[in-house]
Amino acid sequence: QVPLVESGGGLVQPGGSLRLSCVASGRTLMYYPMGWFRHAPGKEREFVAVISWSGDNVDYGDSVKGRFSISRDNAKSTVYLQMNSLKPEDTAVYYCAADSSIATLKDNPTYWGQGTQVTVSS
Repeated sequence: QVPLVESGGGLVQPGGSLRLSCVASGRTLMYYPMGWFRHAPGKEREFVAVISWSGDNVDYGDSVKGRFSISRDNAKSTVYLQMNSLKPEDTAVYYCAADSSIATLKDNPTYWGQGTQVTVSS
């Protein structure tokens, strides 16, 4: 069973918005910090955002600060990534991730989703 399942990717024009969702399965993961990474062809994997279980602690990669927003609904075991003012360089496969430690989550998460493609193009 895949522990994390993403949805919401697609094709959007520059300047547009998308919201990604990630559902965590299992009672353990729903209490973990969760985050998002992305991987574009020819580039290294990039940290996008992370959120603590309570939602009080969030952090973003420099390239998305001010444009992306991470949130979670623990009752639904779901974390969201609201992406606004999208640029062509945001095109990538976006992965949801989870780990018991925020520090480890930002560096090398234990649990991963299967990824969802986001394409920003006119």
